Amino acid sequence: MEARLVGPGPYRATRLWNEVIELFRAGMPLRKHRCRFKSYERCFKASEAVDCLHELLGSNQNFGPEVTRDQTVKLLKKFLKNHVIEDIKGRWGKEDFQDDGHLYRFPPSSPLKSYPKKPSCGKEIIKFPEWNEPKAGTSQEHIPVKSVTMNSEMWYKRHSIAIGEVPACKLVFRRELTQTNIEEIWKSMTLSRLQKVLGLDSLDEVLDAKLVNSKHIVQNAYNVNKQGIVTLEDKSKELPHWILSAMKCLANWPSCSDLKQPTYAGFERDVFKTIVDYFDQMKEPLLTFHFFDVFVSVLGLLQKHSKAVEALQISCLLLPPENRKRLQLLVRMMARISLNKDLPPLSESVRTRTLMVQAFSRCILCSKDEIDLDELLAAKLVSFLMDNYQEILSVPSALKSSIEDHVVHLQRVQIKYAGADSDATFPPPSFCHQMSTEEFEYQRATGSQEPLAALLEKIVMNKEISVKDKKKKLKQFQKSYPEVYRVRFPTPETEAVLFPEKTKQKPPILMWALKKPFQPFHRTRSFRM
Repeated sequence: MEARLVGPGPYRATRLWNEVIELFRAGMPLRKHRCRFKSYERCFKASEAVDCLHELLGSNQNFGPEVTRDQTVKLLKKFLKNHVIEDIKGRWGKEDFQDDGHLYRFPPSSPLKSYPKKPSCGKEIIKFPEWNEPKAGTSQEHIPVKSVTMNSEMWYKRHSIAIGEVPACKLVFRRELTQTNIEEIWKSMTLSRLQKVLGLDSLDEVLDAKLVNSKHIVQNAYNVNKQGIVTLEDKSKELPHWILSAMKCLANWPSCSDLKQPTYAGFERDVFKTIVDYFDQMKEPLLTFHFFDVFVSVLGLLQKHSKAVEALQISCLLLPPENRKRLQLLVRMMARISLNKDLPPLSESVRTRTLMVQAFSRCILCSKDEIDLDELLAAKLVSFLMDNYQEILSVPSALKSSIEDHVVHLQRVQIKYAGADSDATFPPPSFCHQMSTEEFEYQRATGSQEPLAALLEKIVMNKEISVKDKKKKLKQFQKSYPEVYRVRFPTPETEAVLFPEKTKQKPPILMWALKKPFQPFHRTRSFRM
């Protein structure tokens, strides 16, 4: 059985759990073993199970080679607790699995987990500013703009420039957006972009939109210092000074600016243990319980580096500002320690990078419901964060620019034409759907040809303008919309009917005009041949 990549989507942790069980059952060699003078068929040693599962996880693109043997043993303990495996006497339910020579076997059927039924979060409707609700005391110059369907009268007003006439108009200012309006726009467009990057039809199964605080998004986007670190408005939520000093000490080793130089061997290990103990006592991980499913879904995109980075950028933007700042400082410290060759080893048996992942994975990402694979998933996410923290923990510039442009568009001055029933502004962009060719042709004809035809007919029937002006307008219309003009006047004869030639009466011929004055006779010489 070949391993397959489990992409983003709801219940990804459960899907991975079932995937690992199926792969382990299919790949674990079973043979005959003896124990206490008795033979047991189709079983395996605990150490053999660790070897097999460790190799399986390391070669699986859902987990990767950074999975340690200790993490594999912990997963096998969960297998024993959930009756994925049992000992040769049929006992299970406890996490007393050890990496030794004890014998285990598979039960007749390993239980795969069913997908939990989450209560529907419901789609939260983001309320945008209502332009058709003017504030009390608003002057006529600041009347709200509302979208309407274009009729021939309004079309005439908008396209009159094509026939050389501009109707009277005035500027209309939209009502000013409040801070709440802007925050809701940020939330709506951020979640929409996240859904698109993850490739999901809906975020409902991985995120409850009601738990997303729009204020947090705006604060994370704008309240940052020169290094891109979030600045908190509530200073009581800052990290304690002694923890910041300890983190700076290890991150900048051996240049400790806030602490005196170490006076005993093992000083750096004590400082590291102090930092680990502080983050271990947190009641909730930095990525919060609410966003666990979102970040697990992002793990399915790690094969597509740019998409994974963008998805994590947006997801980290949803965090409370104090969590985002702590995450920025912690991951930056972890990355610097891992690359610092001047720092003495912080462990005798584990590499520094592996130690960073093991020590802080759980305080960064874990599930409230103790998902069985959360340790492996957290380790993979933290490794990716350490490698790309500068890009991931920065504000996504493309998203920020698009939202700011949208806000400016909503605040832009509009034009209102005098005499129109209402303001001729187009509705805001909306989601589109595919249509048939016939429907497209029909909408193209009815949506543009008919109003233009009505405008042309109005020019033709207008008796208040002179013939010269009418000809001028028709000539300009023909140049701008030749197809519509050709339908109304298919031949020169049909156009000539509109301007019949007047018969000019010749003045009467006077009799005296025919009479020529007397001319004397002139004798001419004739020549004979």
